[in-house]
Amino acid sequence: MVLSVILVILEPEAAAGCDVPDYCLNFADSGRPFCLEYHARVSGDLNGARPTLKWRFLAITGVLVVATLIGTIGFRIVEGWPLFDAFYMTLMTLTTVGYGEVHPLSFHGRLFASFVMLVGVAGVFVSFAILGDTLLRLELADYFGRRRRTRMLQHIEGHYIVCGAGRVGRSVVLELLRGGVQVVLIDNDPERVKWGEALGIPTLTADASKDETLRQARVETAVGLVAAISSDAENVYVTLSAKVLSPSVHIAARASDAQAEEKLRRAGATTVLTPYTYIGHRLAQSLLRPHVVSFLDVASTFGKTDLDLDIEQLRVAPSSQLSSRTLAEANLGRTYGVIVLAVRRAGGTMEFNPQADVRLEAGDVLIAMGERQKLRRIETELNVTGAGTGTSGRGNE
Repeated sequence: MVLSVILVILEPEAAAGCDVPDYCLNFADSGRPFCLEYHARVSGDLNGARPTLKWRFLAITGVLVVATLIGTIGFRIVEGWPLFDAFYMTLMTLTTVGYGEVHPLSFHGRLFASFVMLVGVAGVFVSFAILGDTLLRLELADYFGRRRRTRMLQHIEGHYIVCGAGRVGRSVVLELLRGGVQVVLIDNDPERVKWGEALGIPTLTADASKDETLRQARVETAVGLVAAISSDAENVYVTLSAKVLSPSVHIAARASDAQAEEKLRRAGATTVLTPYTYIGHRLAQSLLRPHVVSFLDVASTFGKTDLDLDIEQLRVAPSSQLSSRTLAEANLGRTYGVIVLAVRRAGGTMEFNPQADVRLEAGDVLIAMGERQKLRRIETELNVTGAGTGTSGRGNE
């Protein structure tokens, strides 16, 4: 999942373009269905209640216009009044003002006026009742939605914070959700925040560079933070604020050029990616080494494939069965069908293609590739923590 998050930061359009139903999945923790294809396109419909509200307003307007036209034309035909007098009489009837008849009504005129009173006035009352019900529902939904998000933020921990809900930020959110982790989205644009609300994740409509905003997002208990705002200056402020409030938080940021990249690293960003440089490199590699690029896409779950492969990082806990054992003794390849690509030691050194006699210790991180279910099985049975578990021990990696 780590590689796929890096790729999705740089290539948001590709990540948000799911066209296959196979991308619909169930989270193991929550058991709820989640369709990447739908949520990648949810930006076109930021709020599910908005189309309903629009059609209700149109229906109410249509009822009022039709009732007014029927009354006006009816009085014109039955009584022979001028159009304005017929319209004025209809308006007084529908609004129940009761100023009196514009002109004396005949017997047939009174019958028609009775019809307008019974049908037209009832339609108007029903229309306003529907309008009031709709507005009340929206107001209550917004109120209880804010309370729900506040409660979620009060107890959330081991989560990831995404600052910025543009194309890059949305792609990162979708990728993190696909990894089964908790996400908090921050953006100062209410319309963009509604996109996150439609996903059912905690959101904040605020300036991510302010300390109070990051405190509300509980940055002190977060595993990582993504600074995906379009402005390099704002990303620097976000990085500085986050590092001051939580020195151990892992920060990934995007930069527009090398100068901004250097400033973000000085501000405390752990990972800084420059989209244009990386995409240029990747495009060249896709021409020079197309099969290598295709394999990396498959292994990072970024490309569309029938293979259920993933590259995961697995931290060895002190109580893990892998602690103080060699790779030969663990026999991960034969037992679980995974390949150990590298071992990152607790001190920070990386051993690529480790030999069978390499001994694992608590705090080491295995970089392993295999089927997603088998990697999850290793986490469960051998007491190791992966990238999708949201544990707090990964902040310094």
